[in-house]
Amino acid sequence: QVQLVESGGGLVQPGGSLRLSCAVSGSIFGINAMGWYRQAPGKQRDLVASITRDSSTNYADSVKGRFTISRDNAKNTVYLQMNSLKPEDTAVYYCNAEVVHYNSANPAPLYERNYWGQGTQVTVSS
Repeated sequence: QVQLVESGGGLVQPGGSLRLSCAVSGSIFGINAMGWYRQAPGKQRDLVASITRDSSTNYADSVKGRFTISRDNAKNTVYLQMNSLKPEDTAVYYCNAEVVHYNSANPAPLYERNYWGQGTQVTVSS
């Protein structure tokens, strides 16, 4: 059983900052890529930022220069620092992780599964 627990969302004024955290727990051999997605009402879920195990990052054009993704491999945690927030950043933010499991009974004992957090609301409004 793997759980992704997000925290840090809330209401902030335009130009403000928030820091999201997502802690992964459970039966984990390792974690490959981690990322943050967001979904506004009536819209599809889109990638905001992603980070590989060796901390290579990728950002949506709309957040480049304002958001920073980072991770702490020892804590199985990924962060999203969001600065200069705009009303259009309002959405539910979801954490995603590519978790590696180990099962010695399998012919291929290492395998990867994708997991999602429950989502945290970010509202940018004056």
